[in-house]
Amino acid sequence: MEAYRDQYATLFNGGKKVTLIGISVDPDTALTSWMKDANFPFIFASDGDGAVGTMYGAYLPANKTDNRSLYVIGPDGKIAYKAQPFRQMSADAYTELGAAIDKLSPEGGKR
Repeated sequence: MEAYRDQYATLFNGGKKVTLIGISVDPDTALTSWMKDANFPFIFASDGDGAVGTMYGAYLPANKTDNRSLYVIGPDGKIAYKAQPFRQMSADAYTELGAAIDKLSPEGGKR
């Protein structure tokens, strides 16, 4: 999540017409504390029972965790891009994510 934070201004257009939500099975109190301590400029949501993760194929019931999936939802409310799993250690993964976000931008992909 630190990579998202550190690239937020460029990758997510500083939040302009982009909403980033980190969803995890962690309790909301832990996510809130981490968000504040690490100065994340986006929000987190708790999926304690794995319902959201199950809907998107990200929840691993044997471990009671989510895998690192990433979805970009378009203005029409449909999944426009997904990386399952998201390769957070790969620079190419962020290039691909940025291109997917730019493609949905009303300004024609200009970050």
